[in-house]
Amino acid sequence: MSRPQRVLRAVLASTAIGLLAAGCASFPEQPSPAGWSAQPQLTPQAGPTPEMPGGLPQGGGQQQGGQPPTSVPPPEGCKDFNPAVVATCLNPISGVALMDVNQTTGVVTALATERTTGKLLKVSKETDPVEVASFAVDATSDGGLTGLTLSPTYAEDQLVYVYLTTDTDNRVMRIAPGDTPKPVLTGIPKGPTGNRGVLGYDRDGALLVATGDAGNPAAAADPASLAGKVLRIDSAGQPAKGNPTAGSAVIAAGLRSPGGVCVSADGSKTWVTDATATADVLYKVDAGKPLGTPAWTWPDKPGVGGCASLTNMMWVATSNTPGTQMIAMNPEGSFTGKPEPFLDKENGFGRIGPLVALDDNTALVGTVNKAPGGAPISSDDRVVIVVRDSSAGGSKD
Repeated sequence: MSRPQRVLRAVLASTAIGLLAAGCASFPEQPSPAGWSAQPQLTPQAGPTPEMPGGLPQGGGQQQGGQPPTSVPPPEGCKDFNPAVVATCLNPISGVALMDVNQTTGVVTALATERTTGKLLKVSKETDPVEVASFAVDATSDGGLTGLTLSPTYAEDQLVYVYLTTDTDNRVMRIAPGDTPKPVLTGIPKGPTGNRGVLGYDRDGALLVATGDAGNPAAAADPASLAGKVLRIDSAGQPAKGNPTAGSAVIAAGLRSPGGVCVSADGSKTWVTDATATADVLYKVDAGKPLGTPAWTWPDKPGVGGCASLTNMMWVATSNTPGTQMIAMNPEGSFTGKPEPFLDKENGFGRIGPLVALDDNTALVGTVNKAPGGAPISSDDRVVIVVRDSSAGGSKD
């Protein structure tokens, strides 16, 4: 299979894991919108096989060490000349997803969510963003519009899922073509902190939801609460088939403020990043077992966000410090060295929040340079395609 084919296949089969407690959950009925119906018999599969844009250097428009090519001039307002940049002049980005790549022109079309504005946007290079949906969100503390994923059968049903904070709760919403957004899972506890949640799906097509603890660590340990959990649900918000406990969506517990959830391409490894009170951490998730000791800990708290479980590498975005980090990984999921920075140089893309693998070497990311403490340039915030190289903690396979 060619690399361009792997790119979209990985997006439509990309995974993350989430868990959901039975107890206080609310599972709204999902009436089918006029002219559209869900297809529950669908199974995850590859969509079209578009060509990725040509000429992307390693690093996503970066030379070795994260420096931009000398031939790329600096941005002029919202115009960014870096060929890796898909969209510019957005608010801090909380979620990204690849929709399509035009096989004739090479133009990438993606979705992006803005945490504080509550907007879901369709973006494409040199085209004004198109608002797909807008949500009234409470963006205080770490809440807002924080999670985004495509349906595992997006090529057929065009469904998009988001995670957001309202005035009363945190919830998962579904956006179908030509229809108003519908709630899938409501009643996830809301608090003064710990409202961030992230989304993905596994190889079986179950929706994965990682939730914050709503500022209450006891709730994260309570099996009757949806707070601080990794949840696994179906498209209607019900506990997915095959969960460790029948009738419960919870597959793991003990999160505080998750930043990313990712599953390896073969489905054998599931991971979630989290911001604890004392450190940033990476957990390996084993369904039905406590999260336990982190697989990796960052006492300096770089702000771990989106993640990608590659063949021989764990790739993690950082939103408090510029760039990403990569950790060499054995096939069974153990780490063989310390994290190595990638795209952390002065002329890189700055601070990165969401990160979604497109294939084993390529990711779609969103920047958060306009957030407090950042140093935005004129074209921030941006959606970018980045390509790892041998200087980023390991050689390509």
